[in-house]
Amino acid sequence: MATLLQIDASIQGDRSVSRQLTARATDVWRAAHPDGAVTYRDLGADPVPHFDNTANLSRGLPPEQHTTAQAQSWARIRELVGEIAAADAVVLGLPIYNYGAPSTVKSWVDHLIAPGLSFDPETREGLLGGRDFVVIVSRGGGYAEGAPRHGWDHATAWLPHGLAMTGIEPRFITTELTLAPVTPAMSGLVPLAEESRRQAEAAIDELWAPVAANA
Repeated sequence: MATLLQIDASIQGDRSVSRQLTARATDVWRAAHPDGAVTYRDLGADPVPHFDNTANLSRGLPPEQHTTAQAQSWARIRELVGEIAAADAVVLGLPIYNYGAPSTVKSWVDHLIAPGLSFDPETREGLLGGRDFVVIVSRGGGYAEGAPRHGWDHATAWLPHGLAMTGIEPRFITTELTLAPVTPAMSGLVPLAEESRRQAEAAIDELWAPVAANA
């Protein structure tokens, strides 16, 4: 059975553009995989704890040597890596906060870097490659080439590097200027925001179109 893992990270609830678009992507995936299963994780509502000393030590000790706290941290790491390993496809909603990824996404990635689970400690080969990993980026401002803040989106640049040890190769669909409809100073950018959203939705709708066509 095909499995999709949907992950949201926005703290904006129903107003969240990234949540709206990950939901759209999941609907598209379900249409292409009517017998498939969807697993869901909400990093905004149920954040993963920051990666601390206990979690770090749990990665380097045999399980039989774990303290109670280390065992709990290692169990969390196994759970998070296991969700990726069990999925054929992953959809991650990535809102941009203060020009970077939400801290919850950073913590989630930190937990995925686990020797023996996500990469081979001897060869350093990633063990989670070979699955479709779609990242839907929502940017409140304009960061495209030529914009005053071009290059300020540090989340999109960071994520492939953050996941590199696992073998995951994300592909991105981005919509920007999402604050234009609700920010008076950006009202003149609403047409550009609408076009950016339209292009993102069109890209989402085509994600698994070949699969659907051959089903």
